[in-house]
Amino acid sequence: MSLSRNLKILRWHSFFVDFTLWAPLGIIYFSKISGSYALGISIYSIMMISSAFFELPTGVFSDKFGRAKTFVFGALSFLLSGIFFAIGLNYWILVFGAIFVGLGRAFYSGNNDALLYDNLAQNNMIEEFAEHNGKIGSMSQIALGVSALLGGIIAYFSYSLLMWLSIIPLFICFVLTTRLTEVKEVEKNNDNIFIHTKEAFKNFISNSKLKLISLGDIISFGLGEAGWNFRSAFIATVWPVWAIGIAQVLNNFGAAISFHFSGKAIKKIKPINILIFKVNINGIINLLSITMANIFSPILMSINSLFYGVGQVAKNKLLQDEFSSKQRATMGSLNSLAGSVFYSFFAIILGIIADRFGPRNALSVQYVLSFSVLFFYFSLKKYTKNVENK
Repeated sequence: MSLSRNLKILRWHSFFVDFTLWAPLGIIYFSKISGSYALGISIYSIMMISSAFFELPTGVFSDKFGRAKTFVFGALSFLLSGIFFAIGLNYWILVFGAIFVGLGRAFYSGNNDALLYDNLAQNNMIEEFAEHNGKIGSMSQIALGVSALLGGIIAYFSYSLLMWLSIIPLFICFVLTTRLTEVKEVEKNNDNIFIHTKEAFKNFISNSKLKLISLGDIISFGLGEAGWNFRSAFIATVWPVWAIGIAQVLNNFGAAISFHFSGKAIKKIKPINILIFKVNINGIINLLSITMANIFSPILMSINSLFYGVGQVAKNKLLQDEFSSKQRATMGSLNSLAGSVFYSFFAIILGIIADRFGPRNALSVQYVLSFSVLFFYFSLKKYTKNVENK
């Protein structure tokens, strides 16, 4: 009963937490208030720095006190962030909102996938992780798509109304998390934070396969997230503001389909092969779109969404299979910490490039650099093949 209930809550939570009306217009809203693209993107950077700062304490909190409790604190943090963003009187108010986003992400990272994995492990259903993880991600993308369409229309009339309405789904999320049931059978860790973190870090150092997966994920996340935040600024140069939400809808519904069928895809294709294909096709399509720079570019870019969900689930499965059960959330947090730090530096650099040369050229730099991740994925494939042949 608790498994069925938790799975249902996880799906609906995924929907409401990403029902973010301002998501496709965030860079525009933050830049308007702060006065520049560099300061606007710095809000996203502060989110990541804050997330990095809180990653380890929240990961250890999850391993020591439980996944469900951690979920509640994460939802409360996101609710507070929404309130600060809606107030949005000046740059520093936005900074407070960004700090709470980072805290919320830190509570969620490592913890949410760990909660799903632990629930399935308790019921001897680990092999179904990819399928359930995909369906949860699908709900997220549907929410992003619907909210983006509505958000673009609302922003046409009022950015202030847009931000205040975005608080409602965050409140629903908070209520949902209070209904989660803890996985009692999972052993809680009683080590202090330093010992616990040291052991989790040792697991990364001693596991060559995990190191390659993590490095690929860290760089892919930092580059991809920074580029994604600038997409709206580029799209605004070829489409009117009210239509930006349509571009987001195309991406999110494509990703929803990808997430939904990811479990079936991973049963037929090795996760590492999926990741390699995703990096290649994404890079080619993005570079072609940015080179064209016309009304068809946002539509062409949206094709990549069909590979996003299955790529995320493939990456999550590879990581979760290598994480230790005792430190699952902390290891996920260590991975997220590194990704957040890398993003924080790269996003500011991308913002400076956008201020000086425009969003289009900034995105071109990001798209070229994205191919660097292939080094880690091909190395992982070679390493796995060598181990299997021994």
